[in-house]
Amino acid sequence: MADSMDSKKLPLLRYGAALLSAVAATTVLLTSGCTRIETGEVGLRINFDKTTDPTERLPGSFNQTLIGEIITFKVQDVAVAVDNMTPLASDNSTIKDFDMTVVYNVSPTAVSELWTTKNRTFHGLDEKGHDILLMQNYVALSARNAAYKVAREYESLKMADNRPLIEQKIREHTMKTLAEEKLADKITVSQVQVRAITPADVIVQSANELVRAQNELKTKEVEVQTAKKEAERIAALNANAGAIGYMNAMANLKIAEGVAAGKVNTIVVPYDFKGIVNAK
Repeated sequence: MADSMDSKKLPLLRYGAALLSAVAATTVLLTSGCTRIETGEVGLRINFDKTTDPTERLPGSFNQTLIGEIITFKVQDVAVAVDNMTPLASDNSTIKDFDMTVVYNVSPTAVSELWTTKNRTFHGLDEKGHDILLMQNYVALSARNAAYKVAREYESLKMADNRPLIEQKIREHTMKTLAEEKLADKITVSQVQVRAITPADVIVQSANELVRAQNELKTKEVEVQTAKKEAERIAALNANAGAIGYMNAMANLKIAEGVAAGKVNTIVVPYDFKGIVNAK
């Protein structure tokens, strides 16, 4: 009787095990055949016939990749470095090196339009080569043109002191370009950071020579003032020496008058006296 019951349960156990295996296999297949859109990204489905589904896949969504594929685009705080620029300053000198970083955002609802209607050379890839950076190259080019235009408003040696204002103007010019191309509602430049401004060597050398000349001039001015004061001191001493001589002469005159009047009986003669005294 027990053997009969065991023989009836065996097919059920085998069926259950097969069912569990099938469910597990299906779960693995579905899991491996899906991709999840991360925060700050938007996905687009590329169908098996290479057409693009216009509906954006938003962050948090799971999308099957068994048929077709999902490509992802980074849309939040995309940073693009614009380096090794040599703009012309208002003093007609060429800046040796001008580097900046531009941070922009792409509207999630504009991803499909930008990907399907804009030239692919406008886009870039992240460092890992996974996410497509929509309009990265275009934004870099627009910001570069803006930097050359803004730099022309400042002297090369004054650019560093006006860095915040330069950053603001570059951002404004870049946004103006995007607006002219009807992209202002799709792309927003949130920040421009100028990382390096290096004037031409000849400008730096001239500035150092000017500072050196100014310091030498100040030194000479101090020397002239010192000489004038010394001359005034000597003149004052000479003036005082004349007064002393006059006073001595007057004193001698008084003595002589006293002697002549018989009012002086004793005269103190200095040790270096070289005159003649008649004593009666």
